[in-house]
Amino acid sequence: MAPAERRVQESTVETRSEPALTTEAGDLRDLPSLTPGPAELADLELLLNGAFQPLTGFLGAVDAATVAAAGRLADGTPWPAPVTLAVPEDLTKEERLVLTDPEGVPLAVLHVHETWQDNKSPAGFPEGDPLRASETTSWHAAGRVEVLGAPEHGAFRRLRLSPREVRAELAGATTLALATRGPLHRRHLGQLRQLAEKLDARLLLLPLIGEGHDDALVRALLAVRRELPAGTLVVPVPLIERPGRDLALAAHVAAAYGATHFFLEPAADAEETARAGTWTVPPVIGQLPIEPVTPEPWAYDESVEVWRPVSKIEPDHIRSEPTEAELAAMLDRGEKIPEWFTLPAVAEELRRADPPRHERGLTVFFTGLSGSGKSTIARGLADALVERGGRTVTLLDGDVVRRLLSAGLTFSRDDRDLNIRRIGYVAAEITRHGGVAICAPIAPYAATRAEVRRMVNAAGDFVLVHVATPLEECERRDRKGLYAKARAGLIPEFTGISDPYEVPDDAELTVDTSQLTPEAAVERVLDLLIAGGWVRSE
Repeated sequence: MAPAERRVQESTVETRSEPALTTEAGDLRDLPSLTPGPAELADLELLLNGAFQPLTGFLGAVDAATVAAAGRLADGTPWPAPVTLAVPEDLTKEERLVLTDPEGVPLAVLHVHETWQDNKSPAGFPEGDPLRASETTSWHAAGRVEVLGAPEHGAFRRLRLSPREVRAELAGATTLALATRGPLHRRHLGQLRQLAEKLDARLLLLPLIGEGHDDALVRALLAVRRELPAGTLVVPVPLIERPGRDLALAAHVAAAYGATHFFLEPAADAEETARAGTWTVPPVIGQLPIEPVTPEPWAYDESVEVWRPVSKIEPDHIRSEPTEAELAAMLDRGEKIPEWFTLPAVAEELRRADPPRHERGLTVFFTGLSGSGKSTIARGLADALVERGGRTVTLLDGDVVRRLLSAGLTFSRDDRDLNIRRIGYVAAEITRHGGVAICAPIAPYAATRAEVRRMVNAAGDFVLVHVATPLEECERRDRKGLYAKARAGLIPEFTGISDPYEVPDDAELTVDTSQLTPEAAVERVLDLLIAGGWVRSE
């Protein structure tokens, strides 16, 4: 690390004082507080440190709509993605809110100038956007945020410099920024060195973190820094991915950090583009605030065993690099990543982040109506995996969780969603540590199941099994008399009777216990896990 960089990076680990109890917003103790979700907390950090300039707070309804539709604020300022804050309806009348981290530490005061409801929920936010409003959280608060303190926890916090600190270090130098959610392999390193020399530029690597395996990504970039020009900076940025808008938003953030050029990774098949000598540049929503730079095609030259520009390689000497799918398959099977493709230190980080499937954490999530046979299959699967050995298995059955983890919750929609989120949180932690979590709640709502899938996928793998036993058969079984009580109006909001069950369209497996014995259903699930590589065949 260069001395100037060390001074800048070490400045972020100085002891900070507690947030002041009195600010321009008044006494904090008199204000209601809100802990935003993970994606909104990441946005808050970038608002507070200036990475989202010119934004000074969360967007109102008009700005959010114009950004979503046209990639610009209502006043015409280019901005590629909505930055909004969901709030409970009971806080929509407040003029100021204290925004806290999950431990309750105050980070900012939101000076509310507008509250608005997304009446078209989830209008304006594309499918997959982490800030896409759900049907149950459609109220938003907009306004300026007043900084109280920076987040102080998290891996590699010492590297998470503010834009002001990075700009001071760069001192106006020509700077090429690369924002990435994946590690850099030998081709990338060659292209970066070539472009840095051509532009006479410093390099700024921005690992975009916040969605699982962040530590592996940052370690992988630190490991390759020695292969890049001296003075290369690595600055993690908590930027949550927004499909279709990620490149443009990352370019805006890079500009805030002082970059003058933005590395635009070509989106194309490696072998075809290498042989053709051209790249296909991915589409970008909105106007980029800094100059995009696309590298010339590079490939591995088998004749001299080096990576270099395609223009210098005979076509029949080009070796194709693994595609993302092929690389993922190698990791799933536990195969060695070829050294000609990537540095050993990067390969090791890839293996840490994605161990072979038979060692990787897994959640098997059963969903279906009450009486469908979920619990029976889940218990049978847990027993079968324990008998095989080699995996730590935890069964999170719906009724058991209700008595322990979710004791006191009602059967309202909000409480049922909270129950599923709690199950998902525990399952994700089990998965993160390499265990197998088997869950068997009703989980009637698609949005909540999708939320659990996202939580688990940040830690490992997720398999959804729909136990599609018909309602008539579930009622016929009715060992607890629940359907009879629901028909009589004694149980309100009962799934399948007075409340809907949203049939999954993303299940990896569907079974019907009116057509299969419990043993046969367990065998079907086990076959899926063996075929997928999560369980070894005997």
